[in-house]
Amino acid sequence: MERIYFDHAATTAVDGRVLQKMLPYFTEKFGNPNSQHAFGREAVAAVDEARDEIAKLIHAKPSEIYFTSGGTESDNWALRGAAHALKNRGKHLIVSAVEHPAMIATAKELIKEGFDVTFAEVDEYGRVDTERLKSAVREDTVFIGVMTANNEVGTLQPIAELSAFARARGIVFFTDAVQAAGIMKIDVTSPAVDMLSFSAHKFNGPKGVGVLYVRSGLRIGKIITGGHQERSMRGGTTNVPAVVGMAEALRLAQEEQEKNAAYIARLRDRFIGRVLREIPYVKLNGHPQERLPGNANFSFRYVEGESLLFSLDLAGIAVSSGSACSSGSLEPSHVLLAMGVPEGLAHGSIRFSFGADNTQEQVDYAVDRLKEIVVKLRALSPLFPKDLKNEVYPKRKEE
Repeated sequence: MERIYFDHAATTAVDGRVLQKMLPYFTEKFGNPNSQHAFGREAVAAVDEARDEIAKLIHAKPSEIYFTSGGTESDNWALRGAAHALKNRGKHLIVSAVEHPAMIATAKELIKEGFDVTFAEVDEYGRVDTERLKSAVREDTVFIGVMTANNEVGTLQPIAELSAFARARGIVFFTDAVQAAGIMKIDVTSPAVDMLSFSAHKFNGPKGVGVLYVRSGLRIGKIITGGHQERSMRGGTTNVPAVVGMAEALRLAQEEQEKNAAYIARLRDRFIGRVLREIPYVKLNGHPQERLPGNANFSFRYVEGESLLFSLDLAGIAVSSGSACSSGSLEPSHVLLAMGVPEGLAHGSIRFSFGADNTQEQVDYAVDRLKEIVVKLRALSPLFPKDLKNEVYPKRKEE
């Protein structure tokens, strides 16, 4: 049985070209970049080159690039670091209600420390209500955090408008670009942001490495003490192979971004179109147009999402019930609840996320199996009203 991977929002395979770039730094070029000998100098040169490359790709300065273990750490550092560094100016923070769990959980921890946090509301598509967010700003507001693209429903946020608003008021603006980097062009100068995060494994780079961009002149608190790495801001031995791989993966992703995004969007549109035409009692979550090219999140009425996920897995189709970082939770998605999706319907939600390695044949196979599985699960569900016909729509005409 063919195995089909439709969970690219969770992680991606390392590109073979990226792996080849990394391999020497596991073996003959294994030095610690903090060592004061030839092996160390060779390693630090590779790290410096990677930092320069990443800075160039996102239109930043090398001194504004900090290497981390990934998106979760970068998000934690951005919010916690800014909050503590700016607390003498004010202790009011604003984050959107649909941020990644790394941001939501950190914000809740900061509330316990005496900070005041406003979780900005979103509309039915998951887009931040810009007027409500603006009206939530106070004299003591020092931080606004809104992700570039939502990790669950794929909705794109109005970052240009919000960052300009924050900058005009001297408020630090941060965007989590983990889902966008490598898929969309990232330019920290347009729109101008103060901080930005991304993670290599979302664009065919290695796991366990990411970036926090911090605009020159902005001072934030340290995340890990006890080492002089990352200009004494984030201690710990630098993961040289991963840093080298991340730079190469981002370079390749940006070179191929336009071609890949168009192809992936065609797959997504075919999938969405067939599901909406051929499966009844289903809801597409997220903005219909302003969304990532590879994201399709659906709620299936009268079906439990976990049962659907496991049934698809048995059919060889890998999907997700939402954020990979919170997939062990039995609670409904906080993103869908913030969008106003009823709790029962939120429990029946599945995220399909496509990549450049997927094919139209795989999309059609997945829809065909999905139709069969939904019918079967609804037949077993005590929630399915017996007076409704549990059937799919007429079979599609072959193209």
